[in-house]
Amino acid sequence: MNKPIALPWSAAQSAELYGIREWGNNYFSISDKGDVTVSVAFAEGDVTLSLMDILSGIRQRGVPLPMVLRIENILESQIARLNNAFADAMESSGYQGQYRGVFPIKVNQQCQVIETLTQFGEQFSHGLEAGSKAELIIALSTLTPDGRLIICNGYKDEEFIDLALRAQRLGFHCVFVLETPTELPIIIERSEALGIRPKIGVRVKLSSKVSGLWNSTSGDRSIFGLTTNQLVEVIDNLKAHNILDCLELLHYHLGSQIPNIRDIRNGVLEACRYYVDLVKEGASMGYLDLGGGLAVDYLGARSNHEHSKNYSLAEYCTDVVEVVMSTLDANDIPHPHIVTESGRATVAYSSMLLFDILDVTHFEAAPLPELLPQQAHELIHNLQAVLENIAPKALQECYNDATYYRDELNELFKRGQINLRDRSLGENLFLEILQQIKSLVSDFHRVPPELDGLKEYLADIYYGNFSVFQSLPDIWAIDQVFPVLPLHRHNEHPSREAILADITCDCDGKIDRFLDPESRDFRTTLPLHPMVDEEDYIIGVFLVGAYQETLGDLHNLLGDTAVASVRINEDGSFDLVKELEGDSIADVLSYVEYQPQGILENFRQTAEQAVRSGKISAVERRKLLECFTDSLRGYTYYEGQMTETD
Repeated sequence: MNKPIALPWSAAQSAELYGIREWGNNYFSISDKGDVTVSVAFAEGDVTLSLMDILSGIRQRGVPLPMVLRIENILESQIARLNNAFADAMESSGYQGQYRGVFPIKVNQQCQVIETLTQFGEQFSHGLEAGSKAELIIALSTLTPDGRLIICNGYKDEEFIDLALRAQRLGFHCVFVLETPTELPIIIERSEALGIRPKIGVRVKLSSKVSGLWNSTSGDRSIFGLTTNQLVEVIDNLKAHNILDCLELLHYHLGSQIPNIRDIRNGVLEACRYYVDLVKEGASMGYLDLGGGLAVDYLGARSNHEHSKNYSLAEYCTDVVEVVMSTLDANDIPHPHIVTESGRATVAYSSMLLFDILDVTHFEAAPLPELLPQQAHELIHNLQAVLENIAPKALQECYNDATYYRDELNELFKRGQINLRDRSLGENLFLEILQQIKSLVSDFHRVPPELDGLKEYLADIYYGNFSVFQSLPDIWAIDQVFPVLPLHRHNEHPSREAILADITCDCDGKIDRFLDPESRDFRTTLPLHPMVDEEDYIIGVFLVGAYQETLGDLHNLLGDTAVASVRINEDGSFDLVKELEGDSIADVLSYVEYQPQGILENFRQTAEQAVRSGKISAVERRKLLECFTDSLRGYTYYEGQMTETD
């Protein structure tokens, strides 16, 4: 592959093509040099760095691709933006309560993420949500007992409840949110046994239904939460045990990505009606927990599309505060502290997956002969005739004829009536016909349906050094769309249309849905640059900080990627705060119950037997075992040659 011919193109055109201004949330942009950049705010102004420069510095320290790159400043910025936006909305409207955010650990359980969020969040009293015993242990070991909320969701057994109750004596504010009525008797029994009055919340099922991919937690058929009948039973049970005053929080959850602000307002309004009646029943209350829902605009479309949102952060906070105030003021009830479990919007922007392209498959014809061989089959001559007679007014006819002749040639090959070279020549002619039809049909105002798919059919396949299933599982599982673009060369024309394939050898291991800023929807191919010999081509998948690391699996035994956490400094430098090696082959084998030492011993015996039988020498045995051992210690992903610049 030679250096491509330069065509007029600018970084500004790339920014528009990939929509980075729309989804970048003022963190990401493209420099005049053609690199994707990241910007963070300081008191003296924003500091902007090239991601390629950051990546170069990380690779010089020995961290390989693929990797997850985290920008700690963005984590902190998102926490600050959320808390400050609620503070501004409350101050401007005269709201009497406070905002008390919590981060749901399940969204990203990685230690680096939780530590950064809790340390920076201390100034805002930003707490954590724990949905399991393991997550509760994370919360208790990471937070200090300073009164920050620990919202205890999910099923809770005696061990879970005992730990949270005992933690209250240290000053932790653990609230048990009742997901089902069966949890209450256990909480009552354990609190009486330990002599510790519990802090209780109730999760209610709202009838309000939201749109989007993650709407199964809303509506009457949501899995978790109390029905109105169950809620009344809980109230009566609390009264019977004289602990109704322990009920201090109302919780609901409509989904982690709510694109339409009207759905958010409707949910808050319905929840406020529950809150009013709980106060009238005699519960002490004080906290209204809206759950998650603050969306991330993956498309940058600012619409109610399931991968977008039609509101700003300021609008979200203002609407929540206004609805709560108007409902409770009408009933002369004090304003509660507003709690949100905003996880996706908190961490999505801070992480990106970076990988290199290993190879490309083009669907283009090889050089065609000036004259067809005399012995070429008649169908091949027919394809040549189609190629010579392509015209704008006959594109559909040419396509139909070419497809028919190609299919007939394939049948002849199956029956042994033409050879491999004939079939190859026919395929080349067919590809050249399709490429010429595609170039002509691009000028059509209305494209025939059969010709509309030519761009996808002829798109290149760029093979990336990553696993969809490990690093981007939502792409495979729920058709989630993330922003994808090269990190560099944005002052060059991206003349290729491509899909991205991973290295799992699985037909689902691909990315073939991309955001399209022009239509504010999706496209099935991604504009990329031609590969250049001896040059890396680096792709970034952005906004992957929520759920992707937590949900990743071991498809093909490709393990966790390396992780690099960096902090950008005010002087324009950056520090590699923490680096984690990606899983070795020995690591992933142990995850699936193999013992690496036992594997090595088995292979050692096989090699020794080969020496005894004369298949290899003792020296060859030593080199073979060294190779085997090095492989066990090696990265599960493709490892290229390290250069001096790396």
